[in-house]
Amino acid sequence: MTPALVLAAAVPPESTQQAVGYPSLFLLVVVGSLVPVVPTGAVVSSAAVVAFHHASPLAPLYVFGVASLAAFLGDLGLYGLGARGLRAGSGSRWPERLRVQAAPERLARARERLRTHGVLVLTVSRLVPAGRIPVMLACLLSRMPLATFARGDAPACLAWTATYQLIGVAGGSLFGRPWQGVVAAVALTALVGAVPAVWRRVREPRGEV
Repeated sequence: MTPALVLAAAVPPESTQQAVGYPSLFLLVVVGSLVPVVPTGAVVSSAAVVAFHHASPLAPLYVFGVASLAAFLGDLGLYGLGARGLRAGSGSRWPERLRVQAAPERLARARERLRTHGVLVLTVSRLVPAGRIPVMLACLLSRMPLATFARGDAPACLAWTATYQLIGVAGGSLFGRPWQGVVAAVALTALVGAVPAVWRRVREPRGEV
């Protein structure tokens, strides 16, 4: 069972949602930001579905606040670890772990866009699937201070949460039961994440000719 479905199963009643659901959402998004293996977009979309079907009109706001804060803290944690690793040189593996997850061509594009547009690139990077790590690594290699990174990353996290929450609401509005909306939201999130990769594969043969 995916983390998104686990979260959805954990949240239905209001008392459970407050005691388990929001902490689970926070933890999953933080962990997914630090270790990019948890599908955080699907987690937020699933939580948005449950909030959409919830009786409380404040539930979507809680999801938005918790997910945005978790994404922001996770990004700051990962950036801080990367910056400390660069200062330590060969004493830390964090920069190398980020390099493994950033294709060289993406890193080159991210560094060029960072030079051209500054921290505005951070906002776009979180909205593009697999775009966050190359831009974060470009910021690290340019020795961007943590405070500067935080100023650019805060609106990025807000925009990212709003986008995936809207995907969840779109999926949840199609069905009467939360679990059906969760399945639809996870499918929509997977589709959004797959489109850029498919587009790049379609364009690659043309570029080689």
